[in-house]
Amino acid sequence: MLRPRLLAPLIASTLFSHAMAADTPPADTVETLVINGCPIWPYTRCPGADLRHADLVGKNLAGADLRGANLTRADLRAANLAGANLEGANLTAARLQKVNAPAANFRQATLVGADMEAARLMRSDLSGADLTGASLEFARLNFAWLEGARLVSANLQEAKFATTNLRGARMEGCVTRFTIFPDANFENCQGCPTNW
Repeated sequence: MLRPRLLAPLIASTLFSHAMAADTPPADTVETLVINGCPIWPYTRCPGADLRHADLVGKNLAGADLRGANLTRADLRAANLAGANLEGANLTAARLQKVNAPAANFRQATLVGADMEAARLMRSDLSGADLTGASLEFARLNFAWLEGARLVSANLQEAKFATTNLRGARMEGCVTRFTIFPDANFENCQGCPTNW
């Protein structure tokens, strides 16, 4: 049995732990990483965050709110962005190789020169995104939305665009060797390979 004077600090500690639970990372997070005030863990809320050049390799940012964030040259290789909201974010020259981003929102995002080799972008929304000079080699974009997207001089070699919406997109000067577009929507798309 605990003595009363030892019990009080234990109760205070327990109450403090419960009060702070809403502001702490999930239990499975090994280390807490905060970059410019943005905690790096699933479902974080950091719209407009400055994450330029951030090392986010393999980080779990599933469901994160990163709308309008500056991720210029950030390293997101093999990161989990499933369901994340990156609408209007700047990902210029970001490293997104093998990123897992199904159902993520990249609407109006700037992905100029981004390396998205082998990225998993199924059901993602890239409407109005600027992918000029981006590499989507081996990427999977099944059921993705690229309505009005800009894919100029992009590397799309061996990418999968099954049932992808490319309505109103601009696709010029792209490498499309072994790229497949089964059931893709090419309505009003400039330069889309309708005879692939």
